[in-house]
Parts: sequence; structure tokens; C-alpha cells
Amino acid sequence: MKILTKGEYYGNQNAEASYNGVLLSRYTYMGPKTDWHYHENPYFMYVLQGNMMDCNQKVKTLCPSGSLMFNNWQEPHYGSKHSNTAGGFHLEFEKKWLEQHGISLHMLEGSQLIQNPQVHVLFARLYREFLRSDAYSKVAVEVLLVELCETLSDLKTVHAKEHPNWIKDLIELLHNDTSDLSLDYLSDQLNVHPVHISRTASKYLSMSLGEYLRQHKLKKAIPLLLDSANTLTEVSYQAGFSDQSHFNRVFKQHFQMNPGTYRKMVGKPF
Repeated sequence: MKILTKGEYYGNQNAEASYNGVLLSRYTYMGPKTDWHYHENPYFMYVLQGNMMDCNQKVKTLCPSGSLMFNNWQEPHYGSKHSNTAGGFHLEFEKKWLEQHGISLHMLEGSQLIQNPQVHVLFARLYREFLRSDAYSKVAVEVLLVELCETLSDLKTVHAKEHPNWIKDLIELLHNDTSDLSLDYLSDQLNVHPVHISRTASKYLSMSLGEYLRQHKLKKAIPLLLDSANTLTEVSYQAGFSDQSHFNRVFKQHFQMNPGTYRKMVGKPF
């Protein structure tokens, strides 16, 4: 089985940047299917365009645009393309970087699809800095990398705790229910008192319920922004914001720029 060393991926490389043991790269995926292989280092694949499927020995995972897939080191897998065009942004950690920053190689156990919106927002900010590549990008990227690892470590700690059964159902509702997700609605669906949801949920979401919802909407908005066929108004409503003004405010709070400026910066990905 082929071992892919640092910076090796199937497809055509569009851009690459190295930060003292961390490699960022953007690739266009070409063939319909790769060979079975594994990687020397753990890495993330953020799908920017098209539909991919990641297949390991246990499960096949569909990864449409906007998906974030983590592949652990020495995890055999292969990828297949399910659209005419596809491409993604990679973040690869050398093991020495993780060791220097006191981060376990088992920060995430096994390969998995990352659903947490906080991690997605950090990746969207990281991709912006990767493309910006100005005099301040190096320190900005390094700060975001540390923040990302701290967030992943916090999430692992939270997941290791015993949690009420309704928390899993709550996350499922937050991710997939397209209804108006008011506290009363969640209480009715979960059969849990709204005050208890409000007080307890933040312990397991690593943020308040309202902030989790805002970041989840941003998570849905990013891949829509990358498709120039969508107007900003369409992106706003498809991502679940009440209007474009609300979308602009929330986006600017997290990215220090409005969505139109972000779209111009990232441009056409491929």
C-alpha cells in the first residue's frame, strides 16, 4: 500500500504554504478514484468544490462542498469523486509540530467527518489567511492553528464526559432541522424544560446555544459563498439567516469583513 509523505496528495496542486511543521495546500481532484493509501501525517480536507467520498476499512463517508474530513496518520483509505469537478483545502500537521505544542497524536481518534461549526469557522478563517498571504498572514495562521488545536482538545474533553441522552438529539436538531429553532421548539422536541436546555447545553457545546446556532449558519454559508452563482441574499436565506443584514453582521463579527469582501478575496477556488 502506498504511503503518502508530507505534502503528497492525489490531484493537482494549486497552491501551498509551509509554517514550521504545518503544511497548507489547495488541490484540484482529478481522477474518479484514488488507490488505497495512507498518510505519514494527520491531516484535514476541507472540500471547497464538488462532491467527494472518503472510504476507509470501516465506513464510506460522503463529503459534499463545505465538508471537513479528518484523516488520522496511518489510516488506510481511498477517495472517490462524485462530481465533474472537485477540489479542497488541506491542513497537514507534522508529528514534530504536535509534539512541540504538547498536542497528542491521538487528538482525534480515527478518521471522521467534523461537524462542529466552531471548527468549520476556524477553517474558513484559515483559508482566508492562506489566500491573503501578506506580511501578517504568518502570525495570523500560527494563532489560528493554536486556536484550532485548543478547540479540538476541548471538544475531545467534552465528548469524554458523560452527558444526558438528549444532548445528542439536540445536536442532531441544531445540524439538520430547518424549522425555526426557538428554545420553546427545542424544548417541545426534546421533552426537556427550556431553562434546563439553556443552562446545560453550553457545557456540552463549548459555547452558548445562540452562538452555536450562529456559527452553524456560518458553516452552511461558506460553501454557498464560494459558488458565485448564489447571490448574497440567496446565501443569507439558504444558510438560515433572517435577512442579508443579519448575515452581514454575524459574518463580520467572526471574519472582520463582510461576506462580499470575503467572496472577492477567495474568488473562484479552481
